[in-house]
Amino acid sequence: MTLPQPTSGTHDAQDALEDRLRRFATIWSRAVFPSSATSLTRPEFEKHLLPLARRLNEALRAPRFDTAPAQQVGAELVAAHCTDPEALARTLGVVESYLVLYCGAEEFAGDENRARCSRLQHALAGGFAQALRERTLAEQEAIARSALSARSDAEEALRATQARFLAVFEGAAIGIAIADLDGTVLEVNDTLTKMFGGLEHHVRSRNVTEWVHPEDKPQVWRMHGELVRGEREHFSIEKPFYRGDGTVLWTNLTVSLLRDAEGAPQYQLALMEDTTERRLLNLRLRYEATHDALTGLPNRTLFFERLDKTLAAGDGTRFGLCYLDLDGFKAINDSLGHSAGDRLLVEVADRLQSCATAPGEMVARLGGDEFVALTTGPDTRTEAADLASRMLGVLTTPIRLDGREFTVRGSIGIVEGPTAEHTAAEVLRSADITMYRAKAAGGNRYEIADPESDERAITRHGLTTALPAALERGEFFIEYQPLVRLGDASVRGAEALVRWAHPQHGVIGPDRFIPLAERTGLIVPLGRWVLEQSARQAKVWLEALPPEERDTPLRVNVNLSPAQLHHPGLVADTVDILERVGLPPGALCLEVTESALIGADEDLLKPLRQLAEMGVHIALDDFGTGYSNLANLRRLPVGVLKLDRSFTQGMQQHPADPVDLKIVEGIVSLAHSLGLTVTVEGVETGAQADHLRRLGCDTAQGWYYARPGPPERLRELSLADAV
Repeated sequence: MTLPQPTSGTHDAQDALEDRLRRFATIWSRAVFPSSATSLTRPEFEKHLLPLARRLNEALRAPRFDTAPAQQVGAELVAAHCTDPEALARTLGVVESYLVLYCGAEEFAGDENRARCSRLQHALAGGFAQALRERTLAEQEAIARSALSARSDAEEALRATQARFLAVFEGAAIGIAIADLDGTVLEVNDTLTKMFGGLEHHVRSRNVTEWVHPEDKPQVWRMHGELVRGEREHFSIEKPFYRGDGTVLWTNLTVSLLRDAEGAPQYQLALMEDTTERRLLNLRLRYEATHDALTGLPNRTLFFERLDKTLAAGDGTRFGLCYLDLDGFKAINDSLGHSAGDRLLVEVADRLQSCATAPGEMVARLGGDEFVALTTGPDTRTEAADLASRMLGVLTTPIRLDGREFTVRGSIGIVEGPTAEHTAAEVLRSADITMYRAKAAGGNRYEIADPESDERAITRHGLTTALPAALERGEFFIEYQPLVRLGDASVRGAEALVRWAHPQHGVIGPDRFIPLAERTGLIVPLGRWVLEQSARQAKVWLEALPPEERDTPLRVNVNLSPAQLHHPGLVADTVDILERVGLPPGALCLEVTESALIGADEDLLKPLRQLAEMGVHIALDDFGTGYSNLANLRRLPVGVLKLDRSFTQGMQQHPADPVDLKIVEGIVSLAHSLGLTVTVEGVETGAQADHLRRLGCDTAQGWYYARPGPPERLRELSLADAV
């Protein structure tokens, strides 16, 4: 089997990345080499760092982020004899300044790259310190063991042994203490004394059981008991201690059991490394990685940690999530600049933070002008709505920027329910969909998530993304609804109605996908396809007529969207299709909605005038719904008025609504005086058809005559009452 070969583009990208990694390794080696104790030359040292740079790059760009490779890099530095603290400081500086610059992933936002880089620095420092500590502890413990063993040697070597022991004991860079099996401290070195504040009586003669701390890990005293009973030889753990002044000392503690010549437990040997500063550094790095640099609020990372923990609780509790997006924030950024926008966001963050006062509530900034609030408790439906109301309420007071006052509004989507039933991604997606529903309803309000609304939004998104491929795969088809002359009930043509045969959702009507096509711009190629297919069908109908009837061919009506009206190729495309198909212009009618022509200038009307002059019929669709001035009909290049079905609904009852009759009579009279014909939509009963015929309407369409169907049914109409 032949494996697919990578493309040249892939090779180029890999080569570019490798080049950036080499430059990163060069900068790194130049920074660290002067403070290293390695026997390598600088070029050799640079080659040694290149694989480590690759590990950092892979960790930074990994889809599933993990800091373990950075810990290994820190340990590798110690193994390469870069044990000087300056080497760590310079390494962290290089990673902070150049890792994202040379290796940042384009698929991540800048904040995500920087957050990952901060956590990698944290892990690298931890790995470095851990490796250095293990190396130091191994050396110091070996020395201490040798010193204590020497005390039990022959009497003649006691003084020499004691001198060596004291030299190691007092000169060690880590704290050392010796205690008996009861836990009473017998000996401490100066380093350990200084760690506890510098006063020896704070340490010597005290019992180790006095150093219990509330943050002790559960296993620390269990392991200590096993050690003094001789059931284990040593244990290592991170442990806090209280100093004499009440401050906390954090240490990496290793306790070993020392046995006598017969192997019986005799002493405890404790080695302590002060990690307080490193812990504070880790906490600072953790804070920076989990909090928004601008507002100080928890960021996306910390929020998702909290949300994941909440949803995984599974203890019968409920949660409420409020997803807020500011309305019109882009206008402030565009008018006043990003600096003013940032100051506004800081003020908004402070106000929102003041809303989260109850236990279990938090507010975070996800990015940009998007904020989220989380609450938990037994009645989160009420609590979430109250929290959303408070959030909207604190935004009502104007914010003053650069001498001007701005009233900020927001739209909030609320998702509420029991924990352990949703994932964080599902919750946030539902909240986002609901927030946009609130924004579409006018903003400055909140909406509560509804599974049916979510499903409709997801379906709309799926249909939107599937539209382009659907046109290429030929999933669209056209049905035709006949146009009937009211005078003699003869068929005079048909309106072309496009349908989508979706593989999963079945046949979808134009009311669901035409608006999506208009928003995505696909309406132009789709409309061109509908026009060509309809013209070809009209040509088939024309050729089926006897020669003596071809002077009055069946007309096909095709709808034009506003986007098609504005498209510069409308006239050229229409002419090209008519010529290629061989259809006379009089067999085509283009329907334009009244709302699309309200206030239309001459530039917009010019293409319609050109088509009308060619002989193409232009129909004003949905007439009566656009509130247009009737006097404007004189300037529009239309030949047909299509009355909206709302005018004929009153004609279904008996007796017919006299107001509807008068309105239709007036419109028909006006249209005929202007030389226009009148078509009525939505005719569903024979009573409607009779009224419209007496009022002088020319043609009609509706279920009374036929529902939309395949083109071959056009000549086989049954005029049975649809009702």
